[in-house]
Amino acid sequence: MKIFDSDRWQEIFSTLKKNKLRTFFTAFGVFWGIFMLVIMMGSGSGLENAVFRDMGSMATNSVFMWTQRTTMPYKGFDRGRFYNFRNGDTEALVENIPEIKYIGPRIRGWGADGNNVVRGERTGAFVMQGDYPAYNLIDPVGMKNGRFINDLDILNKRKVCVIGQRVVNELFEPGEEPIGQYLRIQGVYFMVVGIFESTKPQRAEYENQVIYLPFTTLQKTYNFGDIVGWYSITSQDDVPVSVVEEKAKTLLKQRHTINPEDERAIGSFNLEVEFKKMTSLFDGIRGLIWIVGIGTLLAGVIGVSNIMLIIVKERTKEIGIQRAIGATPWNIISQVIMESVILTTLAGYIGLVLGVGIVEGVNYLLITTGADGSMFTNPEVNFNVAMQALEVLVISGILAGLIPAYRAVSMKPIDALRNE
Repeated sequence: MKIFDSDRWQEIFSTLKKNKLRTFFTAFGVFWGIFMLVIMMGSGSGLENAVFRDMGSMATNSVFMWTQRTTMPYKGFDRGRFYNFRNGDTEALVENIPEIKYIGPRIRGWGADGNNVVRGERTGAFVMQGDYPAYNLIDPVGMKNGRFINDLDILNKRKVCVIGQRVVNELFEPGEEPIGQYLRIQGVYFMVVGIFESTKPQRAEYENQVIYLPFTTLQKTYNFGDIVGWYSITSQDDVPVSVVEEKAKTLLKQRHTINPEDERAIGSFNLEVEFKKMTSLFDGIRGLIWIVGIGTLLAGVIGVSNIMLIIVKERTKEIGIQRAIGATPWNIISQVIMESVILTTLAGYIGLVLGVGIVEGVNYLLITTGADGSMFTNPEVNFNVAMQALEVLVISGILAGLIPAYRAVSMKPIDALRNE
């Protein structure tokens, strides 16, 4: 059979046009199946993008740990004892756990209560955090200008600060350059060396009011001694962070005389575990979308197959004539399958294009209207997935035509010619 035989193509389109209404409703089932598959994939990606965007650029192999009251007595200490991490704990963690890649001790100075920051005649209430440079590798902020805290700031206990965009808006005039200016924080002057803006939509309001200070400077300047508020830790690339979490908790319990069985004495949040849960959830959603989409498409394909059976029955005499003048079984089979493939592929392609167009249109409207929310953002259809959908269409067309094709060749030419 010649694929590009013009007579064959004319014959196929002539057959499909004989009953336009029947052809339309048959094709609509396939169109609707692929259309809904694309719409559901776009919606799923919009939800997934929103969820993962709220994580910003956080290292997914990270764990956060803080102190809590003990819940079990141990070596003469009663339950309910409160304690603090110390600078010595940081050194012990680095020296004894080689699986640690980055460790970011943090201490919180003050919350956003009371006017704790002054610049000239302007005042504001902002959150103060004492950090190491490593913290910006674990949970990066979007630097707009200047720099983040560096190692020399830590070593020399420099009085510098990195401020959020809301701090800039409240303490500086529009167009004024904050870098190099000074802020009086709790009575002590700090020079602004960097400006950042949160990359997490759901936490932007909070993060943009934060002022980062060098960890050592905050400890010394405001008499926090050697207290560490909590730790942010990432593991080496080939090590699950759960391994680091377990080793760190064991070591810290030993250093602070805590019962090894006390699971509540050290609070923690393992981002790697939560990330895997979310990844598995969206894998399941994608699988469900494909099951529902292909199920809908299958209903359309069955419709195509039924219509092809009707077409074969209507053309019984014509098929008998073709067989009588020398047409081979493969000629008949290929013609029926080609008609089926053309019908399903054309209808499916229109559904695919329209579905992608709607998804892209919704994305455009979200961006232009500013409605790009925290629960749904940037819906899209992956190009490779679209190609897979087209492959499914072609395969579906072939399957839809197999039964009618073999029915056509199963008829004896003499019986076909007698058919009225």
